[in-house]
Amino acid sequence: MNARIATIVHADRRAADVLVAEFATALIGAGRKVHGLIQQRPADDKTSTVLLDLHDGACYPLFQNLGTGTQSCSVDTAGVAAASIALRRALEAHADLAIANRFGPLEAGGAGLAAEMLALMAEGIPFLTIVADDHLPAWRHFTGGMSVELPAERAALDAWFAGLTKATP
Repeated sequence: MNARIATIVHADRRAADVLVAEFATALIGAGRKVHGLIQQRPADDKTSTVLLDLHDGACYPLFQNLGTGTQSCSVDTAGVAAASIALRRALEAHADLAIANRFGPLEAGGAGLAAEMLALMAEGIPFLTIVADDHLPAWRHFTGGMSVELPAERAALDAWFAGLTKATP
């Protein structure tokens, strides 16, 4: 059985983001229906990081500028909530692949994009995300062990998706 849920366990955030963006772009270019969110950081400033909707190109802020010296979490929860439309759209379109930029601290706590991720998984829509090592135990619990963990390599993504395509009637 080929798992319909996959994650890239990353050590290098930027490399994983670039890999997923290139993979999504290639699939879209091949005519596949890919929906969801990828993470982009157009500048070296963390607060410039956005979630890019693969369907319509809309950008949603991921971080707030809380000023220097702050110890608070700078994730823009309003931006994440607004971006969730991309995953709901993937569900409605019954996408060939849905992508979420991360399973991070919000999702590990049951917030962020967790509800949309679970809805996609429940419908059997192939789903891909990125998980940092420190959130891997929460991810495994979240998916009930039904996810395959992929190395951050294009060949691994291609093989995983090709296996799904062959298994789909």
